[in-house]
Amino acid sequence: MTKTDQTELPNDRSKLIGTGLKIGIVFSRFNGSITSKLLAGAKKTLLESGVNKQDIEIIDVPGALEIPYAAQSLMKSGNFNALVTLGCVIRGETSHYEIVSTQAAEGINRISLDNGIPITFGVLTTENAEQAIARSGGDKGNLGSEAALAAIELALLTKRLLPFN
Repeated sequence: MTKTDQTELPNDRSKLIGTGLKIGIVFSRFNGSITSKLLAGAKKTLLESGVNKQDIEIIDVPGALEIPYAAQSLMKSGNFNALVTLGCVIRGETSHYEIVSTQAAEGINRISLDNGIPITFGVLTTENAEQAIARSGGDKGNLGSEAALAAIELALLTKRLLPFN
């Protein structure tokens, strides 16, 4: 696949070319020691895939429940080919975990489907801090990086399937 031939996506996602794409990132400051690593992974992946630094807009919000609203605001601007959402919800002693993780996921998914813009879900939902650390750059990879690759892939797919959007 060349930079100008977007008719086929490569089998190796690490070879995705994001040149010319505009990507918005919404990340939660809550559990910041984790989400900052997710953000670093996402930014690094986007830049390594050819997305220009000036074509990446980063918005931070207080927590995971605020991610859908900020994503919707970015989407309404019409300035982005895809959005990446990043956050971390760790199970605690109350049912708050289920409420936050479910509402964040449902809100992000609804905005994406209702508006026809790819929004990737890079919100960790883990049982404990060790799992979150492992998935934010530890031995289980970096969900921020994975969400960024998925955003590029879906943005390219959208351009191919809906070239006039």
